Amino acid sequence: MRIRSMTTRLAIPLVIVGLIATGCGSGDTPSPTGEAALGTTNDINPKDVSELRDGGNLRLATSALPQNWNAQHIDSDAEGAAILRPTMPRAFTTDASAELSINTDYFTDISLTATEPQQVVTYTINPKAVWSDGTPITWEDIASQANAQSGRDKSYLVGNISGFDRIEKVERGVDDRQAVVTFNKHYAEWRGQFAGNSFLYPKSVTSSPEAFNKSLVNGPGPSAGPFIVQSVDRGQGRVVLGRNPNWWGATPKLDTITFSVLDSAARLPALQNNEIDAVGLADINEVQTARGTAGIAIRRAPSNQWSHLTFNGAPGSILEEPGVRVAISKAIDRQGIVNAIQNGLVQDPKPLNNHVFVAGQKGYQDNSLGFDPTAAAKELDALGWKLNGDVREKNGRRLEIRDVMYQSDTWVNIAQIIQQNLAQIGVKLNIETKPGAGFFSENIIPGNFDVGQWSWVGDPFPLSSISQVFGLYPDDVQGNYGRIGSPELNALIEQTVSELDPAKAIELANQVDRKVFEEGHSIPLMQVAGNIAVRDTLANYGAAGLASLDYTKIGFVK
Repeated sequence: MRIRSMTTRLAIPLVIVGLIATGCGSGDTPSPTGEAALGTTNDINPKDVSELRDGGNLRLATSALPQNWNAQHIDSDAEGAAILRPTMPRAFTTDASAELSINTDYFTDISLTATEPQQVVTYTINPKAVWSDGTPITWEDIASQANAQSGRDKSYLVGNISGFDRIEKVERGVDDRQAVVTFNKHYAEWRGQFAGNSFLYPKSVTSSPEAFNKSLVNGPGPSAGPFIVQSVDRGQGRVVLGRNPNWWGATPKLDTITFSVLDSAARLPALQNNEIDAVGLADINEVQTARGTAGIAIRRAPSNQWSHLTFNGAPGSILEEPGVRVAISKAIDRQGIVNAIQNGLVQDPKPLNNHVFVAGQKGYQDNSLGFDPTAAAKELDALGWKLNGDVREKNGRRLEIRDVMYQSDTWVNIAQIIQQNLAQIGVKLNIETKPGAGFFSENIIPGNFDVGQWSWVGDPFPLSSISQVFGLYPDDVQGNYGRIGSPELNALIEQTVSELDPAKAIELANQVDRKVFEEGHSIPLMQVAGNIAVRDTLANYGAAGLASLDYTKIGFVK
């Protein structure tokens, strides 16, 4: 799949299942069902760095090179963010239970220093922290990015405003290494603004719309991680990360991390041929193949990545009417899809029944409408879509829809099941597969689909993305590529993201989720099982679940 990020949610087509958030365990090959549970454990083969050899190249796959190396730009996606993650600063790290810790490589303190009359957050920057060009990281970088992502200047093509629209001002604190951020109204997920899937960028990237939109189109700019982008070979489809010579933290064990563009079908053979070191396993056949390969271990933890079907409800589209979308939703047998795709991958496969929280995450509950094809057919009849042969028609227009997805066997298998489901109620589904390059920029973002399949990647800040993906705002698509929403939903989202009481915020978020189902916005299908085949000598990498990876500790055992 390609995966897209809801900036706390990243989006992606489906080929890298399990490798955007990656993960621990021994080097054996146990049954593929997996014991790790999202929110409690993960599977990354943990080793002390003293047990790892110095050097080495971690070889990974991606379906395309980034459309834009600015991960906060609307053209970015989760695969691009995965390439950049070892190179960019983030404010917090998380463990397997999603507990937060300040990322002390970059900040010595991050505190909510006031809530009334205004919410104030103070960031104190590590005095050693510098960009890869040697420039210090200062409060001005935070101020510049807050302005760029605020949404106030529409010339900045941001993928997600993530509460930056609520920031009234960013001021210098006790010195250049402290930023005092004042909000004009409460923001529940203030910890996630430079964390999770959201990176801090230097002011040179965010100081103007021209810089934000175009300066990183052809390649990355200054970064500030243990690794930097060493080379980009578009002809070979390859990105190499090397150690950052200006890095002030722990020295990485790896020399390099290499990302190579590979089609989904080529990835497992590449792992078997010792051309890459890790690959997500999409079905039981791939699991069995990996288990039978010498030198390969299967690591397993439920992923925070999940697949879904999004409807296009833009004016003039065939699915503009909410009732039609809801009826189609009810006709799709999501349990049947999960059984077909995840049988043997997980114990007791279940569909994902929430758009905001993944199973195992605090706040998760079933808010779905349920599978009821009989009701779906009656609802379409009532809306004037009458059967004419095998396909329904209304005013001479056939209820025939285009399902657009990345070219991968798993996505096509899902689409074929949906195709069969919808045929039973007189809806014709045509399957259209697209390459990874330009998948979002040429198809999804401009709305060139009736229904679209991709994956979202969540993180420990689920409320940060609900405005981006489910809010509907004039001339500001953000991540709501189906252009579906309502003033009522917008108001409920606003109430949710303004609630500083975590328990109340969760309750409101579930009301948002139910409303998203009722508007026929999209249908969550399944949480990715998180089965990952890796080189058995690889340590501190694999199925990470909700935990963040420490790229200085990833390496190969001696």
